Amino acid sequence: MTAKTMRAARLYEGGKPMVIEQVPVPEIRPTEVLVKIKACGIVPNLHNILTNWVKWFPQNPLPKLPAIFGLDPSGVVEAVGAQVYDFKVGDRVYVNPGRHCGSCRACRAGNTIACTAYTFNGYFGFTPKSPRMFEDYPYGGLCEYIPAPQYSLVKLPDNISFETAARLGYLGTAYKALLKANAGPGSTVLINGISGTLGLGAVALALAMGVRKILGTARNQDLFQKVKDLAAPGRIEIHTLGTIPTNEWAYQVTHGEGVDVVIDALGPGAPHESLTQALKSLHRGGHLVNVGAIAGEVPIDLHWIMDNDIQISGSAWFTTGQGQAMADMVESGVLDLSFFENTAFSLEDVNNAITGIENRHGGFSNYVICP
Repeated sequence: MTAKTMRAARLYEGGKPMVIEQVPVPEIRPTEVLVKIKACGIVPNLHNILTNWVKWFPQNPLPKLPAIFGLDPSGVVEAVGAQVYDFKVGDRVYVNPGRHCGSCRACRAGNTIACTAYTFNGYFGFTPKSPRMFEDYPYGGLCEYIPAPQYSLVKLPDNISFETAARLGYLGTAYKALLKANAGPGSTVLINGISGTLGLGAVALALAMGVRKILGTARNQDLFQKVKDLAAPGRIEIHTLGTIPTNEWAYQVTHGEGVDVVIDALGPGAPHESLTQALKSLHRGGHLVNVGAIAGEVPIDLHWIMDNDIQISGSAWFTTGQGQAMADMVESGVLDLSFFENTAFSLEDVNNAITGIENRHGGFSNYVICP
């Protein structure tokens, strides 16, 4: 029998520690399930969300405080609503935090990520309608139970742990970017920020998708060999940012051919030159997809873009169907996530987890809260 109250980490003021409190266990709507959370990811950007977001990105709303944050929960279905079709009590699931309204033109056309109210449950929103979405879905993953729409659920195979499943959000971001750029067998892909949380996910998915050659940029040389060891010798090559320009290096490594795809996974604080140099690594007809969100205005030579038939895309998130595809790849052994170093914290230790993530071992570290 489900308890009537649960522990939750609530934020009352930006930049202050979260407080552990007892709150009512949420009730579910007919089309929702109640998930007992086994793990919730602590991503590097969460500290920015909790401290600097309002100042840095005022156009991206946060939930009204006090709020329960937490982006990537995984767990077990505890109860199902009367109109839930394909899930049952006991199912192991990952909860995609992307929330959409279902009624705008984009949703009705099947493009739910373009929803006019698209919001990351337990994180931040993208549109002026996001505050209403936060009111409809006030529970993030840093608690014991979460109500989840059936459209948000990924069924997990037995060979993926809840801790690793809590990484599917950042993995899915990379997967969607690679799909958007049509990466696959025969492709050469440059990953800007290859050793970070997003970048390493892009490596794992690129390998699973059969990408022929992976180039990467990074600063932490201590991780270079560890990243290279994820593939056969010579399949991954890494460049130290801040030495020769990335585009010059990429053309040297590819013997003058350039790359088919750039996945830009560097974060808001990265210098603009890191993106523009990676962009110039593309050959004619190449495609750059930005998922790291370098901040500010980046100078782009549009004439060069036109002349060389270059595509530049942003990619915000992934669909639940794409999340299920990743879980299926893990089940079949195509997607290997065994290199993640899971570090689990109790809910009571959430503040130490958030501040301590700066000491992580690049993208290899996977910090999770296990309530």
